Amino acid sequence: LDQTGWKVDAFTRASLEDQSQGAVILAFSDLEAAMSSNRTLGVEIANTVRAEALRPYLDRLSLIAITFPSFSDGRGFSIAKSLRNAGFRGTLRAVGPLIADQFAYALACGFDEVELPEAVAARQPAAIWLSAAKSFRATYQRNHAVGGASILDRRRASQEVAR
Repeated sequence: LDQTGWKVDAFTRASLEDQSQGAVILAFSDLEAAMSSNRTLGVEIANTVRAEALRPYLDRLSLIAITFPSFSDGRGFSIAKSLRNAGFRGTLRAVGPLIADQFAYALACGFDEVELPEAVAARQPAAIWLSAAKSFRATYQRNHAVGGASILDRRRASQEVAR
């Protein structure tokens, strides 16, 4: 799911030994060995992996999928923000049982898309997610999705104008 609705996944999960061509998502443990590959590479990481661990690979990766074990565990949002601040320009994907109310925040933190378990996707159709994404226009974080200023940035700018 992205800002336009459900989408077909261009990536497939694969192991390092898998010789299939095309875009693949590998485990973090296989990343170093795959760097010389000609394939389009993605990696799936746990929400306990620090963004610094991915810094040497950022230019080579097309996708980073960050897993969320539950909707109440927000560490993946911090990792996404750190990866964007480190210069990652590829696709960031949140993977796991997020809820639609978190979509706007996920986009603001730098995620491009969300991969949901089937049960969650069945309970929360794309229309709910798209509506939720439009619900919040002001955030306390700089919004990577639209390049928008944070509430604090707007407050500072209005104070400068007032001076």
